[in-house]
Amino acid sequence: MRILVTGAAGFIGSHAVDAMRAAGHEVQGLDSLAPAVHTGRPDYLPDDFDLAVGDIRDPDQVRRAVAGADVVCHQAALVGLGVDVADLPAYADVNVTGTAVLLEAMGRSGVGRLVLASSMVVYGEGAYDCAEHGRVRPAPRSADHLAAGWFEPRCPRCSRELSTATVTEEAPLDPRNAYAASKVAQEHLAATWARMTGGSAVALRYHNVYGPRMPRDTPYSGVAAIFRSALEAGRAPQVFEDGQQRRDFVHVRDVARANLAALHAGAGGELHAFNVASGEPHTVGEMAGALATAFGGPAPEVTGRYRLGDVRHVVASPVAAAAGLGFRAETSFSAGMAEFAHAPLRRPARGGGLAVSLPQPASRAS
Repeated sequence: MRILVTGAAGFIGSHAVDAMRAAGHEVQGLDSLAPAVHTGRPDYLPDDFDLAVGDIRDPDQVRRAVAGADVVCHQAALVGLGVDVADLPAYADVNVTGTAVLLEAMGRSGVGRLVLASSMVVYGEGAYDCAEHGRVRPAPRSADHLAAGWFEPRCPRCSRELSTATVTEEAPLDPRNAYAASKVAQEHLAATWARMTGGSAVALRYHNVYGPRMPRDTPYSGVAAIFRSALEAGRAPQVFEDGQQRRDFVHVRDVARANLAALHAGAGGELHAFNVASGEPHTVGEMAGALATAFGGPAPEVTGRYRLGDVRHVVASPVAAAAGLGFRAETSFSAGMAEFAHAPLRRPARGGGLAVSLPQPASRAS
């Protein structure tokens, strides 16, 4: 099978490339090697790997890249939740417009299979149950409540405390930050493409991915990379809120295996979504403590600080991925954190900001 991986030089994309090549597939890559992210071609990419340097928003570059592919594994994206309203255009441009350009190119080239990197952030808050009202969906947490240390969502009908449940793929989509909104848009575009072309689209909703090649600490890094970078600098990890936020931390090699499994999944004409998770939830405080212990560095400090747009608990059900993809995570939390504590991180260029340059208008080939 001939596979195009977009974002092939990135954290998850490069691991997907490794897994697919190891399985005997012919793999090519497309990556902008944006100077805000990369200083050049990463040395972890094999010397013989065919990487085209191009912008996912450029129709001509994308059409050349998809030509002859059997399936596209779409990993290219701006990540993080966005730290300022000024980030909104960049997320919409790269993640939404870029995906639309890619899907148009696939339709013109007759490429009928898509594996899309989606995210748990499409759910907003996770699943919650009220003792009186059953399954409820809490409203976004207010700045006033967060400032007062009221971190747990309450029942929107009676204000009682809630218990958490696992999120399934049938949960309503409720994006609560710029990145999440762009991921929901990607899924909707992929579903539209599948209906229009009869193609097969699989959206992999990654939960908290960690592992080697994560970028170092930037405002847009995942929490695992932020904690790991602090330890490497001799600083205590700074844990926001009270550290009791629950997440599912899944190792990047498992995520790569999920992408490999998704290459053959899904019927044509619709989008199929799957949680990609370990099924072993932990709190953010537990993760920080495990990293600090394995690294031998300072113990985490719980700060009480918060970020608007963060959600409190997201715990995934891995059942559908096991049934539909045959995927089950293999790396345990303890083993993965012990490895990650000493794994190399990728140093972002120019401080790792969201500097995004718009492509010049390109002529549209017929």
